[in-house]
Amino acid sequence: MKTHTQLLWIGLVLTAVGACKGMKRNHTITIFKGATIITVDSVLQQASLAIQDDTIAGIFSAGDPIAPDATVIDYTGKTIMPMLINGHGHLGLLQGDSAVSGNYTRENIIRQLKKYASFGVGSVMSMGTDHALIFPLRDSSQKGLIPGATIFTAGYGLGVNGGGPPPGFADKVMRPQGIPEAIKDIQQLAALHPDLVKVWVDDFSHTAPKMKEDIYDAIIQEAHNQHLRVAAHVFYQEDARRLVNAGVSVLAHSIRDTVISDSLVLAIKQKGVFYIPTLTLDEYNFAYGGDAYWLNDAFFKRSLEPGVWERLSSAAFKEKQLKDSTRQKKITAFKNAVTNLHKLDSAGVTIVLGTDSGAQPVRAQGFSEHLELELMEAAGVSPMHVIQAATINAARMLQVTNRGNIAIGKKADLLVLNGNPLNDIRQTRNIAAVWKNGVLQK
Repeated sequence: MKTHTQLLWIGLVLTAVGACKGMKRNHTITIFKGATIITVDSVLQQASLAIQDDTIAGIFSAGDPIAPDATVIDYTGKTIMPMLINGHGHLGLLQGDSAVSGNYTRENIIRQLKKYASFGVGSVMSMGTDHALIFPLRDSSQKGLIPGATIFTAGYGLGVNGGGPPPGFADKVMRPQGIPEAIKDIQQLAALHPDLVKVWVDDFSHTAPKMKEDIYDAIIQEAHNQHLRVAAHVFYQEDARRLVNAGVSVLAHSIRDTVISDSLVLAIKQKGVFYIPTLTLDEYNFAYGGDAYWLNDAFFKRSLEPGVWERLSSAAFKEKQLKDSTRQKKITAFKNAVTNLHKLDSAGVTIVLGTDSGAQPVRAQGFSEHLELELMEAAGVSPMHVIQAATINAARMLQVTNRGNIAIGKKADLLVLNGNPLNDIRQTRNIAAVWKNGVLQK
């Protein structure tokens, strides 16, 4: 463990005369003073950090000299950590009590980006249900030119005719009929520079056709030819095994049909595959028929689209989930997901926060990310590993180096909390302030 002294600000020094070595002049410097700072590599007590423009400019002891012209904010008793990164979400689809392609507009996307940011989510990977406008929006977002969470996108994912995802929800998803078409689809997608390629490999409990192995083999191979990586929607262990062997980079959901085998755990680890559990997705499938403790929580209610709380809290919805003929199967899937997460984390597999939020009204954008952290900890993942999954691990999955931890030169995407999530992971919801790109979010 690095000592506090070793982690003091050594690259930049604030002096009593107001000069800031290495900083641009005539730019406002803001100091956050006296907080506990979770860098994700270590924890600093009674520390301070400086931000200039949209960048972290220094980390130093709370007792060190401060430039007289700096703006100082006293965060004594607070905890500062990086904003969360959602490695699996969907943008533009939710509006009111519907999630359909008809809702997909620039205005709706920006509204959702602002919502994510207000809940402390600084970046979102939109997984394969986007329209053409996402690419210029992504570019503007990554330059800090539009408000809210930063966009990453898989663009148009690849599925199968008659299978998932439903066309009404994802009408731009490509559904190749053979290997030549699959290769052509990837080549066309590559020209748009997606951050990942998304494939759906699932028969949705034997209710729909599933992508054939030769098709996804061709997709993965051509993606690699185009210097792209592939994320796969999965449910079954055997599909996950084949996809890992074929060279997939991300398993975008839990394996849920069974407890994962030791051999597959080893393969996932050895190949460096990122694993996104999306536990909230599975819990939402049955929780409202039982004790969804968060139902009346103000933080949860604030995250919902208009009209959704009324449906979720109704006796009819509870009865529907209670009488669902597949309820026990869904509960078993969740239990398998929990067991598999613990097993994979214990083996050293890189776990990434993801929720599938935005794909259905029940999967609320903002709240789901915080509930996911709680479920991950309940599965046996340590609080620090949970925080790393939601920050630096997600950044590594996205292959970005300017965010995901607190260090000099990184983006000032910062979550200021009234409590310490290392003591109670639910404290990520106890938000005192959100700073996105160095700007306090209102």
